[in-house]
Amino acid sequence: MFDPYKHFADPLAAPVEIIPAILAKRFRDVERQLLLVHEHAPHVQIDVVDGEFAHPASWPSTDRDAFEAIVKEEHGLPFWGELEFEFDLMLQRPHDEVRRFVRAGASRIVLHVRSEHVLDAFQTLIDLRQEGGDFAVAVGVAMLPTDQLDVLEPFEAQFDFIQVMGIDEVGKQGQPFNPQAIHVVERLRHRYPRLQLQVDGGVTKEHARALVEAGANRLIVGSAIFGAKDPLAALAELQGAVR
Repeated sequence: MFDPYKHFADPLAAPVEIIPAILAKRFRDVERQLLLVHEHAPHVQIDVVDGEFAHPASWPSTDRDAFEAIVKEEHGLPFWGELEFEFDLMLQRPHDEVRRFVRAGASRIVLHVRSEHVLDAFQTLIDLRQEGGDFAVAVGVAMLPTDQLDVLEPFEAQFDFIQVMGIDEVGKQGQPFNPQAIHVVERLRHRYPRLQLQVDGGVTKEHARALVEAGANRLIVGSAIFGAKDPLAALAELQGAVR
């Protein structure tokens, strides 16, 4: 039987991570932001918005040629081998694309409970586990701060981690943080004492400590880093806030 905890034997013992989140229109913008942070954060999340499930569309939906070249291994993601890439798939039909993101070099993939055919996407990844044996890609499920925990029931024993959105509308950086996310994390930590929990959206240094105390292991941060006058200083400040 698939063990959802096998990747994270004791997540509470590991240091809390700040993960820069990149939401870009073009591949060159992805490259630019990765160049900025790659020496300071070993993991990054790339937000993938299709313009249908969420708006507006982002890379690679807006720039398919660059992504196709990566999928075909004509060239790799920038700093691949140095960084671990997580793709947050805010797609209406993720089952159509999920294999392609695995081939592109994902180490983690996030699927949203409200996507159409999301269970098919999970099944695709489960099939890859069975085909590949020791499957290297961790799979997470994302829920809104207004969702009840029962939205996770169809995915039980399939996910490696849970992503709680800190904002009410996915796919847009710079939105205000919804404090309900803190309570959702608390409830999830009680239900899943050993599972990795991350929060994405609206996270700033003002909320970081409360989220960690509630049980979050990873904080995904976009605009508070890349929207700052000094992104590296903002990243360092966030990293200090959770230590």
